[in-house]
Amino acid sequence: MRLDFVNRDSELGELDAAASKGGLLAVYGRRRVGKTRLLVEWLGRRGGWYSQAIEGPVEMQVQQAFEDLRAGLDTAVVPKSWTELFDLLRIQRSPWTLCLDEFPYLVASDRTLPSRLQRWVDHDMPACSTLILSGSSTRMMHSLFQHRAAPLFGRARKLLHVEPMDYPAFCAACRLKPGDMESFLKFSLVGGVPRYCEFVESRQTAVELAEALYFNFAPYMEQEPQRLLRDEGVGGPNALAVLEAIGRGAERPSEIAARLGTAQTNLSRVFQQLLDVSVLTRELPFGESVRSTKRILYRIQDPTLRFWFRVYSPQQSLWRTLPLDRRARLMHDHAATVFEDFCRLRYPGAQRYWEGDVELDLVAPDPEVAGGLLVAEVKWRRLKAGERAGFLRQLQTKWTGCKLAEKQAKVRFEVMDAGVLKDKVEQPNF
Repeated sequence: MRLDFVNRDSELGELDAAASKGGLLAVYGRRRVGKTRLLVEWLGRRGGWYSQAIEGPVEMQVQQAFEDLRAGLDTAVVPKSWTELFDLLRIQRSPWTLCLDEFPYLVASDRTLPSRLQRWVDHDMPACSTLILSGSSTRMMHSLFQHRAAPLFGRARKLLHVEPMDYPAFCAACRLKPGDMESFLKFSLVGGVPRYCEFVESRQTAVELAEALYFNFAPYMEQEPQRLLRDEGVGGPNALAVLEAIGRGAERPSEIAARLGTAQTNLSRVFQQLLDVSVLTRELPFGESVRSTKRILYRIQDPTLRFWFRVYSPQQSLWRTLPLDRRARLMHDHAATVFEDFCRLRYPGAQRYWEGDVELDLVAPDPEVAGGLLVAEVKWRRLKAGERAGFLRQLQTKWTGCKLAEKQAKVRFEVMDAGVLKDKVEQPNF
């Protein structure tokens, strides 16, 4: 399904504001998140130029960029190098807007390109013109623009991170009913990534979507983790092994190391790499810092990768033999974890809390009471009034048995169920 172009108003506004002053912009985000669609849509409104880099020798890359720009350039000269192409841009009679997409491909072929661009941006780039450098490798884009020793550090007027769509935008793009549990089940399978959302059909069930993406013959998602890690330059079997262990229930660093049969210290580097590229997230109990606690848990951040390692990988051989209710239960349990994340995103600073046998789904600064805490139980279903009251009493009992209660007097308790999907609350990108 061809998706409507939705949910990018803030990104379009950021691009407009930065381009009104001209200069260098950097745009990055994971592959298939919709960067190219965003940039092409925006450039089309401004009459700008777009060139997608190819993997190849420098001469071929320069030739490809020139061919993409030829129709708009005031020259018949054919450049042979990046320096010559930049000179042609410098002498254009009118201000221009240009996007060089997949910029890391160009740098991989010519390590001197960032320093050449630095000099050109500092001394020769025409006033009021805008150059956008875009890339899918988060690690590479960070090293090019945010590392203090990098030639382009501090040169970009704006670094724009393009993120997946949130749940309401997913529903709008896929023409699904927001607030419906079935639509959220589908969201938990694609995570707001536009390329994956193209597999969503309004009349299919969530189980049918899972089979189309993950379990049918040669499914699209079969090699997706390997592709994403390769794009980010995270190599070796350890990264996949760590994700497999987490997907199968090992969240503590010691548990992960034990599953892999290695020392915990041997995994420090791969943990950090996976955190840097936002594949993993590190969780701490509410109110604690990484410096003061060893109670660290690792979770797979992206819903699609979480499903891959939590459901697809363990069940890929058995899926066809499972009864439909068992398949639905596996998907329900996965969606429950995504729904908890959804609820926590509604409250700035919200985290889980755990100690001993006590686990609280959501603890956050209370937006309604200054200095207070909101403590919530999250249930991925629709609750009746009696059920809600019972869970509320259980939550209050759990709270009185944890150490956090000794430090906090003002507490508001809440039970959140699937009904919050209909709340008119501004959701950040998932």
